[in-house]
Amino acid sequence: MSTSTTEPVPEQAKRTGGDLVVESLTALGADTVFGLPGQHALGVFDALRRSALRYVGLRVENNAGFAADAYARATHGVAPLLVSTGPGALMTLAALQEAAAGSAAVLAVGSQVPLAGMGGGRHGYLHELTDQSASFRGVVKSVHTARTASQIPSAVAAAWESALSTPHGPVWLEIPQDVLLAEVDVPPVAELHVMPRELPPRPELIAAAASRLTEARRPVILAGGGVVRAGAEAELLALAERLRAPVATTFGGKGAFPWEHPLSLQSWLEDRHTTAFLEDADTLLVVGSGLGELSSNYHTFRPRGRVVQIEADLGKLESNHAALGLHADARAALAALVKEVGEREPAAAGSAGAPAPEAAVSALLARVRDRIAGQQLDLEQQLLASVRDALPDGAVSCWDMTILAYWAWSAFDPRGTNALHSAQGAGGLGYGLPAALGVAAADPARPVLAVSGDGGAMYSLAELATARQYDAPVTWLIVDDGGYGILREYMTGAFGAATATELTRPDFVALAESFGVPAVRTSPEHLRTDLAAALAAPGPSVVVLPARLRMFAPTHLDA
Repeated sequence: MSTSTTEPVPEQAKRTGGDLVVESLTALGADTVFGLPGQHALGVFDALRRSALRYVGLRVENNAGFAADAYARATHGVAPLLVSTGPGALMTLAALQEAAAGSAAVLAVGSQVPLAGMGGGRHGYLHELTDQSASFRGVVKSVHTARTASQIPSAVAAAWESALSTPHGPVWLEIPQDVLLAEVDVPPVAELHVMPRELPPRPELIAAAASRLTEARRPVILAGGGVVRAGAEAELLALAERLRAPVATTFGGKGAFPWEHPLSLQSWLEDRHTTAFLEDADTLLVVGSGLGELSSNYHTFRPRGRVVQIEADLGKLESNHAALGLHADARAALAALVKEVGEREPAAAGSAGAPAPEAAVSALLARVRDRIAGQQLDLEQQLLASVRDALPDGAVSCWDMTILAYWAWSAFDPRGTNALHSAQGAGGLGYGLPAALGVAAADPARPVLAVSGDGGAMYSLAELATARQYDAPVTWLIVDDGGYGILREYMTGAFGAATATELTRPDFVALAESFGVPAVRTSPEHLRTDLAAALAAPGPSVVVLPARLRMFAPTHLDA
């Protein structure tokens, strides 16, 4: 009987490049990954079963990207997204654009054709692209490639560090199929160190900004999404109260400042009264906003006083208006300002005879209410109030691009920090349901609301299967108006008639039930009760509201 000096390697000890990916993600602190498998990425997905990572699989790559986006926003962390080559990779681009616009740290890991096929040659591999990474360079913060197994841990760490550096954002990492499948003879990844870049404010700029704000007679603050992404709500509140400065929030900054606070201007940015109030500030502090199209009432905003801008994205700093610009993280800059500014006396809160800031805020909101009240929009306001009443305080809502969401940007109180997410950054359809699934993965203990129109709902119907599979506590409100409602409004207003906006749609109640998801058709009168019941029930549910809504009249066209 002969013996061998070489013992066979136990099956469980065999590891591949895919294991290096999941080990690296785990070492960096990941516990949840999103994605959808594909032929070239199977090495990573096989490795998932040997890891402690929780996998949340969606039915369409773009929806997986939206789920990862919302998970990153909800956790202020990195959300790994695993997809395959070619069509699978390219399907994530719309979601990654939204993540870039919303500063969501999505780490997208995509496979590539075998290493021999990379470099632009036409070898005829399945899913082959001449330069796959080129499709991502104009969308994400950074692009990374690992061409050997030994490069994988460092490449994952570099991508993670980039995604989490201020400002947060999506990154792309690609790894060839054969590298993911190849066996590796190295110890498991136990530890990886990253140092995400922070952006502390320069002291001389803080001093100058603090001096301007302290001396101002009519300081006003406009808080954008950068405040929410930085988790700087407490610092904003402290600064506003110290200055007695009114605060408006952008649509991306919903929840940055308490809605019912006496200094809260709320979010009525598509309103000429609010625009004029911001223009009248002798010092306007803009935090975490580039004063883009929506935040500036379609670029009709014309400041008459001085502007101080705190912005982590260098490309947005002074991109629309001259300012004392601070390239800094919102939280660090606001915290420094709280320490530096002097407390303003009540007598300094305006020129002689001018109302106190709190009274000025109250008067502005009354003018906004009067403007809306004159447009016969009782149904829209009733529906938004019903949603608010049904949604528990602190619960998160995720809004698709639909008319009720456009109302929510201006008029909805999220009643919590980081409690409202929408696709208003890039404006793509289909965000609501998959984003809610991402939020539910971050905190399975509390209900999440998704809101879509029937047009947007058709983008993500497949994810009803995902909701059922994971028993996600997500309630999906579908406002069914038989078409692309906001485009119908835009086209009718611009051309007198709408084209290509009317849709044949399914019976959403029956369709949801076919997935095993409870569903109910409601009415404006019963929406609050039906929605509250759905949110209180365990697992996923659908509430369908047939209703044709209108937008409030714009004010920027008259500017």
